[in-house]
Amino acid sequence: MLRLACLILLLPSACSSDETISAFVDPATVFRLHEIDGAAFDAKATVQFPKPGQITGQAPCNSFHGVQSLPYPWFGADPIAATKRGCPDLPAEARFFAALGDMTLAEVSGDTLILSNDAGRQMLFRAAP
Repeated sequence: MLRLACLILLLPSACSSDETISAFVDPATVFRLHEIDGAAFDAKATVQFPKPGQITGQAPCNSFHGVQSLPYPWFGADPIAATKRGCPDLPAEARFFAALGDMTLAEVSGDTLILSNDAGRQMLFRAAP
């Protein structure tokens, strides 16, 4: 009888559990991009996973949001919607969005987030202080 009660209590949470990267990071954590493919990224870009299946952030010029619905450790941010402001860092922003669109895997370890793909591309993020 106790097992049945436990199962009934666990069933609703099991049916609605988040399997995306959002379940593996604190929703308040803002990850700042430090490197793309091993090269330092000097412009400011961030990502955050505030709710199940959501990705938001700030690219060098524009804020963005999108859907991230693949189960962890897979990653795909599609579609991404961004504001359309111009700034001197637009080339860096283009590199950021191109790399983000190429990423297919995620790894979270402490305050570090690594996005990567099978072709060897990689984005290294660290939790902002």
